[in-house]
Amino acid sequence: MSIASIVPISAEGGTPFSPALSDYATASEGWSETEFRFFATERGSFGGYWRGEPGEVSFEAWPYNEICVIAKGRVAVVDRTGARREFGAGESFFIPKGFVGKWVTIEPTEKVFVALVEGA
Repeated sequence: MSIASIVPISAEGGTPFSPALSDYATASEGWSETEFRFFATERGSFGGYWRGEPGEVSFEAWPYNEICVIAKGRVAVVDRTGARREFGAGESFFIPKGFVGKWVTIEPTEKVFVALVEGA
């Protein structure tokens, strides 16, 4: 492989992708997000840059292991018991596949993410 295989991930570029609202158990009115996918592996993992506006979505089961690094803004992750963790710019965290709960975008937010698909 050459240096051409190194992929920068930033707020500019990437292939825009907006998950369908049907991917979520529930979504707040006006939920808005866009992923900018910069890479995908042969085994299905992918990553890129994400932008979201205030609102929330709930999950019956998070679809993959995900590493998140917040670039701007603030989010919260809430489990089914109501326990809550908040993250802001410069913080990173891991969400395991199967997590049940809510993603809450508290203020306009941008993150770098890597979705790790099982077996990848």
